[in-house]
Amino acid sequence: MRKQELRPGGEAGQGHAASSPAEQVKALVDLLAGKGGQGSQVPQPPNRTPECPLKPHGNDLRIQRHREALLSRTGGGPELGSPSPRLTSLLLVEGLTDLQLREHDFTQVEATRGGWCSAKTIALDRLFLPLSRVSIPPRISITIGVAGVGKTTLVRNFVHLWARGQVGKDFSLVLPLTFRDLNTHEKLSADRLLRSVFPHAGEAGLASTALSKALLVLDGLDECKTPLDFSNTVACTDPKKEIQVDHLITNIIRGNLFPEVSVWITSRPGAAGQIPGGLVDRMTEIRGFSEEEIKTCLEQMFPEDPVLTGWVLSQVQADRALYLMCTVPAFCRLAGAALGHLHRHRPGPPDAELWPPRTLCELYSWYFRMALGGEGQEKAKASPRIEQLALSGRKLVGTLGRLAFHGLVRKKYVFYEPDLKVLGVDLALLQTALCGRFLQREETLASAAAYCFTHLSLQEFVAAAYYCSASKRAIFDLFTEGGVSWPRLGFLTHFRSAAQRAMQAEDGRLDVFLRFLSGLLSPRVNALLAGSLLTQGEHQGYRAQVAELLQGCLRPDVAVCARAVNVLHCLRELQHIELARSVEGAVASGGLARLTSPPHRAALAYLLQVSDVCTPEAPLPLRLGPGVLQSLLPQLLYCRSLRLDTNQFQDPVMDLLGSVLSGKDCRIQRISLAENQISNKGAKALARSLLVNRSLTTLDLRSNSIGPQGAKALADALKINRTLASLSLQSNRIRDDGARSMAEALAANRILCVLQFSSNSIGDGGAKALAEALMVNQGLKSLDLQSNSISDPGVAALMGALCTNQTLLSLNLQWNFIQAGAAKALGQALQLNMSLTSLDLQVASIGAPGAQALGEALAVNRTLEILDLRGNTIEVAGAKALANALKVNSSLRRLNLQENSLGMEGAICVATALSGNHGLRHINLQGNHIGESGARMISEAIKTNAPLCTVEM
Repeated sequence: MRKQELRPGGEAGQGHAASSPAEQVKALVDLLAGKGGQGSQVPQPPNRTPECPLKPHGNDLRIQRHREALLSRTGGGPELGSPSPRLTSLLLVEGLTDLQLREHDFTQVEATRGGWCSAKTIALDRLFLPLSRVSIPPRISITIGVAGVGKTTLVRNFVHLWARGQVGKDFSLVLPLTFRDLNTHEKLSADRLLRSVFPHAGEAGLASTALSKALLVLDGLDECKTPLDFSNTVACTDPKKEIQVDHLITNIIRGNLFPEVSVWITSRPGAAGQIPGGLVDRMTEIRGFSEEEIKTCLEQMFPEDPVLTGWVLSQVQADRALYLMCTVPAFCRLAGAALGHLHRHRPGPPDAELWPPRTLCELYSWYFRMALGGEGQEKAKASPRIEQLALSGRKLVGTLGRLAFHGLVRKKYVFYEPDLKVLGVDLALLQTALCGRFLQREETLASAAAYCFTHLSLQEFVAAAYYCSASKRAIFDLFTEGGVSWPRLGFLTHFRSAAQRAMQAEDGRLDVFLRFLSGLLSPRVNALLAGSLLTQGEHQGYRAQVAELLQGCLRPDVAVCARAVNVLHCLRELQHIELARSVEGAVASGGLARLTSPPHRAALAYLLQVSDVCTPEAPLPLRLGPGVLQSLLPQLLYCRSLRLDTNQFQDPVMDLLGSVLSGKDCRIQRISLAENQISNKGAKALARSLLVNRSLTTLDLRSNSIGPQGAKALADALKINRTLASLSLQSNRIRDDGARSMAEALAANRILCVLQFSSNSIGDGGAKALAEALMVNQGLKSLDLQSNSISDPGVAALMGALCTNQTLLSLNLQWNFIQAGAAKALGQALQLNMSLTSLDLQVASIGAPGAQALGEALAVNRTLEILDLRGNTIEVAGAKALANALKVNSSLRRLNLQENSLGMEGAICVATALSGNHGLRHINLQGNHIGESGARMISEAIKTNAPLCTVEM
């Protein structure tokens, strides 16, 4: 994307930036000195003020008429005037990902699990304003979103709110156009384009000062009938010259025409890739529904029936794949309509096994049945008979199916009357209520009717139904434009042709079409549509052959691509789920390593998207070999969480994972590589990826062998990385050199919150280095230094740091050597520190002197909540010191005094002290040689003195 940060000095940002203070001061000095040809001039205000060109009163009147016309055009839809939050706060993105450029909209939603990764947002009323004081407003803005997410609704909202004076106040003129409007012209000049949307311009047109405050809106680039070609379009600067529409748009975007006008384009992601990134100043994305918004949408569909709403919601939640797609608003409403119809017309015993729908094709089959049944029509009309349904269904598929299929093949999603005539579509049939369920009609500015399917997926479903029907009698390849090809006889031959075309389509546009085509062969769908669209038992004999054909598309020795994952979706639509089920069982049982064939790899990639077994919350690590992992890399990009523990991965595998983490599409947030065979070379490969990665928040490398050099590489990356929040490096032989490197990183890093550094033999030298870092670090919340051979000097240094550091919340020093001198420093630190809430000193040899120092500190400290002193032999003297502290301390919630040789006397001291303590909730006194009778007596005393405190004896 083009960077627009600094305001240009001489050009005022092509009419978008105010003159600088320096320029205004210079103009004022020149005026006072009598310089310049017009001594009466004064410094000009910023050029976005509502000044009017030449004839201010006339322009004001014309623009007012324009606002009124826009209010009339945009109407008063349910969201207009009060748009939903997701349409008033857009995601700021830095460009298109490979997934968005190459894959079908459904694939984008499924691969990312319906999640949107951008953390930056921009409010609708600031969409065209500078992002900072030193930047300028964008000239070319693009808003992307998958089909059905609400791009046109967003545009209508903005235009409606601008016409009412609520947003876009910097623009004196907003000119909204759709590519459906532009498609009606073969050639067009910039002037005619302006007059088509602003007929009030008059013969004189608009002055350039008015255009500098104008916003041209171009909605639906993906519906442009001719792709934009920025490489071969001839430049045109004459606004009156008639040129091809795609050339006109290209020249406007380049700035050859209307250079002073702001341009806002909306598009599906794939089509937005036609515009070179260097010409785009700002890109935003519309997010889909959240879980709460899915629920709200269904509640709005059935406002008077909460029981129905709950049932529909439970059905979509029952299937993860369908629920993910419900993040797309148009799909959510379609699914709600179909399921609502299903619930109102519950099948009788013969159809009881047909519901609820569990695949895409089953859901759309119910929608088809709803449309045929006239759901929503007048109740007085009798229900159509089966014969009428069959006739209507076949007529619909014959009429709209040809349109849908050929449009899909030609990437055509908007149709006009000439298109309908070429394909022999009966225009009268398009006026029926039945067709209205699938096709919507819209009047363009040129008074021509434009038709499009209510959602892309409906076009794909109808196209698949047509192909399924036509393949029975077609003798030539249906995909061939002229109808001339080698003879192709039989349904299987035509299905193979469709599968091959889908596998070869680089943009995935036939993926969902192939899913529907496969789904139409399933027994449940056949039973649903028998008599209306399909013949009972039609193609059922082909199911096994089609399943084998689909699995044959999964080629060996090739990385698992989106096309391969789509084959698994097709098998599921076909109700051939044995392959996916076997891999899912292997994941659950830990037997995944033996399943290495291409079909098994594709099935695993599919399960990573849709299976509950592979969700981020699932505690099951994936047991994979290096070869399997390499083939899965393209799909691992979109996993939120990866557990790859105990796979014996070595450094070459880390190079592969590093390439994944370096990808701009990477969505991985948590990755665990514990207990592998990673050395410093592997750590360096991961460190290189951390320099550019923007998604990873948790990295677990415990129980490897990265050593000091690996730790240094990771530390150097942490000086730059701004996303990693948790790093686990336990048992990696890092020693004091590695600790010093990590300390340097902590002094600069403000993002890392958790550092697990136990069992690395960092000694006192490493502890001192970390202590120095803690004195300046303001981000670390948890530090684990267990079993690191730290003695008095190191502990004293760490305690000195705690006197200054006020952000660390948890410190683990168990299994180190804290003697009397260090224990005194520990006590002093706890008296001064105001942030630490958890301190682990298990088996740290603090003894009675250490407990006495802690007792003195606890009498003053008001933040420590968890204290673990297990195995420190504090004896009776230490117990008495702690007991005295417990009488006045109010912050401590958990205290572990297990295995401390307290004896009966020490335990009684602690139990008695609790009578004045109302904060402690848990205490552990096990292993203190109290005996059963003493344990019962002390337990009863604690229950009496502190009834809210649980005790372990």
